[in-house]
Amino acid sequence: MEKGNGGFSEAGLRRLRDVLARHVESRRIPGLVALVGRGEETHVEALGTMRHDGGAPMRRDTIFRMASTTKPVAMAAAMVLVDECRLRLDDPVEPWLPELADRQVLRRIDGPLDDTVPARRPITVRDLLTSTFGLGMDMTALGAPIMGAVFEQGLTPDLPTPMPEPDEWMRRLGTLPLMHQPGERWQYQISHDVLAVLVARVSGRSFETFLRERVLEPLGMKDTGFHVPADRIDRLPALYAPDPRTGEFVVWDEAAGGRWSEPPAFQGGGGGLVSTADDYHAYFRMLLNGGTHGGERVLSRPAVELMTTNRLTPEQQAARHAMAVDNVHVSFGQGQHGGWGMGMAVRTYRGDYAPVGQFGWDGGSGTSTYADPRNGLVGILLAQVGMSVPDPARLIHDFWTTLYQAIDD
Repeated sequence: MEKGNGGFSEAGLRRLRDVLARHVESRRIPGLVALVGRGEETHVEALGTMRHDGGAPMRRDTIFRMASTTKPVAMAAAMVLVDECRLRLDDPVEPWLPELADRQVLRRIDGPLDDTVPARRPITVRDLLTSTFGLGMDMTALGAPIMGAVFEQGLTPDLPTPMPEPDEWMRRLGTLPLMHQPGERWQYQISHDVLAVLVARVSGRSFETFLRERVLEPLGMKDTGFHVPADRIDRLPALYAPDPRTGEFVVWDEAAGGRWSEPPAFQGGGGGLVSTADDYHAYFRMLLNGGTHGGERVLSRPAVELMTTNRLTPEQQAARHAMAVDNVHVSFGQGQHGGWGMGMAVRTYRGDYAPVGQFGWDGGSGTSTYADPRNGLVGILLAQVGMSVPDPARLIHDFWTTLYQAIDD
């Protein structure tokens, strides 16, 4: 571990390492990289191996599939366009996304797809930024015709087949009714992928190109992207999705020849980035610094404040909270923060050691990335075990508990 004060106690950091090591020694977590940063000080742990059955050791520069922790970083691309007035918060998106014009809305979320009413108003940029445009992943509606159609059309990244290229993806999306009226209800995932298409069409560049030029390169995030080049593929571990009944390790994605070994057809804002602990530390430190990095401004302070402040109404917040606490058997306790900003959760009540105002998100591949303005800290935990079993979620919870108990000032 790299030594330094930074407001952490040595005893607390030893406990952090011991708790993380216990998870690796249990053989339920092959390996991990954890970074905690406060001010100019960082502490990094790289424990275990790249594969369940051994292999190369984890290193500080190991590259991980970020899954849904893609969302906070990808959101910055859209906010750059808002800063430049190339997008306005309350403009309809139809000029760039004609597939979303003249929407129909289900009368009932569990009703047939043709039992609809017209949308009361157009979908706006704000609706996409806040995940309230009317369609998304709803764990309370699994089995409903609309959720079946979402899966059948290949609109999510969680299926065995990859998502189609953006124009075809938007065409398929445009064949479905909305689940709720625009702006009415917070829903997960799909809005972030729509935003990626919007950014590409407004900027006239691929989503990854624009994100790289305006966000990743200014922050020095050299290992972040939508695939891993051949000369770095040895730094990408296998990704596991253990059998939920037996716990047996099942490889969901290999490194060489796997999903991230080639550029994808769809560069989505909801998931798909690969990155390292240091790259993500740079991004979240930029947010804590009000949008600046090394003297260079990446985002305006108001843009960062919009992203990291709860944007949900009390009714929307109650629905999001209920979705989290009523689905612990699916999320293993993740997502219980109360609020949501733009691209990330924002804590609106204190349910564990983290204070109100902490912002960030978790990924289904075993990743967790948050910043805490009150304590001036960033925590990054990266592993390669999917949330098909509770072990990675327990690791994440223990990481944050031991991180906060290590604070000493």
